[in-house]
Parts: sequence; structure tokens; C-alpha cells
Amino acid sequence: MPRTVRVPVPTGRELARAVPLVALAALPVVRTWHLQWGAEEDELAATLPGDELNPAPALTATRAITVRAAPERVWPWVVQIGQGRGGFYSYDALENLVGCRVRSADEVVDAWQRLAPGDQVRLHPRVALDVVAVDPGRSLVVRSPDAAAAVPAFTWAFVLRAGRDRSTRLVVRERYAAPSLVVRAVVEPTAAVSGVMTRGMLRGLRRRVESAAA
Repeated sequence: MPRTVRVPVPTGRELARAVPLVALAALPVVRTWHLQWGAEEDELAATLPGDELNPAPALTATRAITVRAAPERVWPWVVQIGQGRGGFYSYDALENLVGCRVRSADEVVDAWQRLAPGDQVRLHPRVALDVVAVDPGRSLVVRSPDAAAAVPAFTWAFVLRAGRDRSTRLVVRERYAAPSLVVRAVVEPTAAVSGVMTRGMLRGLRRRVESAAA
């Protein structure tokens, strides 16, 4: 007679205890995924415009997407981002829950095509970022507006790189300074929320660009 092997079946209480442990073990993987979504190894390692403003950040997020259109077709959508301008091509309903009053554009608007250092890109009617650098067709860099700070609390860079077959790699990098543990505790959840909204933005922008190109 073959010997019967009994496999112990975990009880409901044992499963309930295991779930938090599994979730805790998965946190580093999930965190890395949302900080590096879509980015390739060379993009993660690259020095991008704006990095010099915050040379030793406490947290960096680099996310990217391929858009099937040349950089000159992608740039007009990038340069018009902002509240009161083209929006962020992400989840308008979620942004408007906190009073952003955002409506993402479905077309390129000529009035929103001009940005220069010293201008502002608004996230909210009461929250604005300062434009630091504009290289048309290549990059846009904005930063938190505390001009008195030696290192900005936040920098946000949009970099366009020519890809294969007239495509574009759109790389978005966020760098956060965190001078204290209290600030660091705020930065982590902020970056997590930004991960969700940035993925929506990159996908929404790609959809608009490729639809217009078609």
C-alpha cells in the first residue's frame, strides 16, 4: 500500500497572521516598482537636466514611457502642462477632489506653448512650481519655489529622448530633499501618490500624442 502523505492545511488564524508578513516582505519590491516604473537601466543611471539642483536627494523617482511619435510632436503636450493650462493628462477627478480645478486638454493650445525660466507651473490654484530650465523639444525642469533654500525641496524634470523608428522616450524624474525624519515621513507617501498620478499622466499623454499623430 502506498503511504499517504498528509499536507497540513493552515487554519484561518494562521493565514490571518501570515498576510501582514507577506505584505511587509513585498513592500520593498512594490516601492522600487513605483519609483522606477517604465524606466530602463540607462535612464535610471543617467544624469538628467535638473539633477544638479538637488545633487544628494533623499529620494529619487524615475519613470518613463515610449511614445510612438517624434520628440517634436511630444514636446507641445509637455510644455503646456499645469493647472489653468493643459492639465496633467492624468486622473482629473482625483485631482479635483482636493480642489485642483484641473481639466486635461485633448489638443495642443498655442497660448500654452511658451514657458521660460521664472514662469510658474501650477499644481493647484494655491500651489505653484518655478520653471528653472526650458530646452524646447528636449527638457523642462521645474522646482519648489523656496528661492532662499540652498537645495530645493523638490525638482521635477521632463526629458525627451529620441527613440527607435521616430519614437520618443519620455523620462520623468522627481528628486526630493528630506532634511529631517519628519520630512522624510511625508516624502514617502507623497512619492507613492505621485507614482499613481505619474503613470496616469504618462499613459494619458501617450494616448493624446499618438491619437493626434494618427
